[in-house]
Amino acid sequence: MGNLMGSWRYKEPSTVEECDSTWETDSESDEQQGEEDSGISEPVSPTDTAKCAETPDPPAQPGDTPESTTKIKRSFYAAKDLYKYRHNYPNSKEPRQPNEYRNLRFYLNKIPLVPDGIYVEEILNKWRGDYEKLEHNHTYIQWLFPLREQGLNFYAQELTQVEIKEFQSTREAKRRFLLAYTIMLDFYGIALLDKNGNVARASNWQERFQHLNESQHNYLRITRILKSLGELGFESFKPPLVRLLLEEALVEGTLPNMQHSALEYFVYTLRDRGQRRALLRFAQRHYRPPENFVWGPPRRRRPGGAAAVGGGKPGLTQEKSSAKARAGKSPASPQEERRGDTAEEGVPYMRKREEHSAGGDGKALTPPPTCGSAKHPEEGTGDGKTWMERDEYMDTTPL
Repeated sequence: MGNLMGSWRYKEPSTVEECDSTWETDSESDEQQGEEDSGISEPVSPTDTAKCAETPDPPAQPGDTPESTTKIKRSFYAAKDLYKYRHNYPNSKEPRQPNEYRNLRFYLNKIPLVPDGIYVEEILNKWRGDYEKLEHNHTYIQWLFPLREQGLNFYAQELTQVEIKEFQSTREAKRRFLLAYTIMLDFYGIALLDKNGNVARASNWQERFQHLNESQHNYLRITRILKSLGELGFESFKPPLVRLLLEEALVEGTLPNMQHSALEYFVYTLRDRGQRRALLRFAQRHYRPPENFVWGPPRRRRPGGAAAVGGGKPGLTQEKSSAKARAGKSPASPQEERRGDTAEEGVPYMRKREEHSAGGDGKALTPPPTCGSAKHPEEGTGDGKTWMERDEYMDTTPL
């Protein structure tokens, strides 16, 4: 009996493939929703790991630059971090007595955030549009978007499962949480359109996208925001935001520096496998160069042992003749190594990155191209109120 029970214990993943279940039940139909990662971790066999082996480096083409032929690798740190999030932090312990509810009390305007001593109502009423404050203050984000993990502000406390349930059932807290979400979206040049989480470019998108492309510590904040949306009952708000950011990064070219963060982090905050697959297929069609896209389905074996990229997805270059094995793998780029070695919050490199950005001397890696004008859709109709202020506003369904 002991051995039987032991087989159900949590198994710490040791590879990227063990952390990523996106393509386990791959289907050409992305409309099959509801394939969520369970909270129980099942052991991963060596054969399951082997079938997710990396695609070998493609042969170098004439005229290829070192950057275009460098093999991009998945970050194990990112994959493991998001695996734990999607599986509800297995083996985690509740850090405090459940009657404290500090995150909920903050959103009920009963206690201020620490260490600044600011109440949530002051943030909601006075911080909207104050982009300098939103950019350079680094203590509020952990209070506005709490998680079940520690961030840089050690005065902020992690969520507990009991507090999450209370938060999701408290209408006033959820109303303020959505208002905080819209403040951050506006900061990034994005507008929330309706109670279903749909988003679009805001009227200030050109200025804010340029800033977002240059201020990359905000990518850590977006990861936190996406995680917090899922924890507090707004999982359905995540796919529209990630889709918009992928489109701006890969199709419109307004956020080119965000490509890696969107694919390595943002997509994998989604708990539904079908939604992740749909977003990755969209990204795969537009990613350049296509042979460097490493987030797609694992390779499948043709009869006779020849390897083929699974699914024949658009945007991939299929080689009809088998290429000779290369002598060795190219190392990941320095930018990849840095991003792959950082946590969502609280690692030395990114702390330096935040301090560097706060000093105002950061430089853009790639200047965004000029895009055409975009209209800002109306948020409300009829009575002059936004959809969040009308009486028919309904809470989203808790997870």
